[in-house]
Amino acid sequence: MEKFRLMALPYADDALEPVISKETIGFHHGKHLLAYVNNLNGLLEGSPLEALPLQEIVLKSEGGMLNNAGQILNHELYFQQFAAPQENRRPVGRIAEAIARDFGSFETFKEEFQKKGATLFGSGWVWLSADKEGRLIITQETNAANPIQRGLKPLLTFDVWEHAYYLDYQNRRPDHLAALWQIVNWEVIENRYNQ
Repeated sequence: MEKFRLMALPYADDALEPVISKETIGFHHGKHLLAYVNNLNGLLEGSPLEALPLQEIVLKSEGGMLNNAGQILNHELYFQQFAAPQENRRPVGRIAEAIARDFGSFETFKEEFQKKGATLFGSGWVWLSADKEGRLIITQETNAANPIQRGLKPLLTFDVWEHAYYLDYQNRRPDHLAALWQIVNWEVIENRYNQ
């Protein structure tokens, strides 16, 4: 029996256009993420980690199992954090206060976040996370790594694997990163911060 299933998107597959095209969603969610789910299910069968929840598998596995489990966790957090494009989306509530406290301003945070995403060599993710005291940290994570492996709480992520943007932006990763702010659903990020 399959332990994990492909997550359902919380919006239509064309809802993020023009920031992320329906075609990219089809490949990214419908093919890449599905492959990670199928691979992990195959690797888990008969494994001592088979009964664990996804985050525990990420913390306790290595090799191919970690790569697939990490990519499922990363992509679920990624796809859940978006909503239809809207100009001037801004954080609200406690997350807005924490961004101002830890980065000086939302604009400074955005600039640093985009720079970390643009300068990550190879494939991976840029993350905004909270430490145990609620302080915000931006990290670059390569391949399938997730901030939970550093004891952090992941809040917001931009995927900088080429499959996340190449159909829409070709090699223009910075343009892709700059456009994503239009679809960040800050209520989701606020809820993650408050949990």
